[in-house]
Amino acid sequence: MRTGLYPGTFDPVTHGHTDIIRRACTLVDRLVIGVAINRDKGPLFTLEERVAMVEAECVPLGQNVGCEIVVHPFENLLIDCARDVGASVIVRGLRAVADFEYEYQMVGMNRAMDHSIETVFLMADAKNQAIASKLVKEIARLGGDVTKFVPPAVKDQLLAKLDK
Repeated sequence: MRTGLYPGTFDPVTHGHTDIIRRACTLVDRLVIGVAINRDKGPLFTLEERVAMVEAECVPLGQNVGCEIVVHPFENLLIDCARDVGASVIVRGLRAVADFEYEYQMVGMNRAMDHSIETVFLMADAKNQAIASKLVKEIARLGGDVTKFVPPAVKDQLLAKLDK
């Protein structure tokens, strides 16, 4: 069984995330979605809320294509999380060249720590390339419509969190 790890903060989960998850499921038998605690980012949603959102939106995606999806919160090094969950591949989504520069450095560091775990980059679909959780939160905070960027249940939770 090939296990992949797709890490992120998922604050909140967007259509860009679900697109990468759907496509990653074609590459692995089991996809662990690592929800990073990442206190430095100061997430809007609690860890428990983000895990629940990811489970609700993503577990059914895996069931539709025959891939087991597991949601796993983590706070340790990404490479250690990959080892913990038995991942042989780390899946990363790319939207732009700026993403690649950061990810390129991360791959080098991860390979130095464990050369047996590969990293695979999936380009965001063109319609999702501009979607970033940070921007989605800002649009919602300022009263804009985020329908195009997040699943309906996530939109409802986002608006409730922001009292909109």
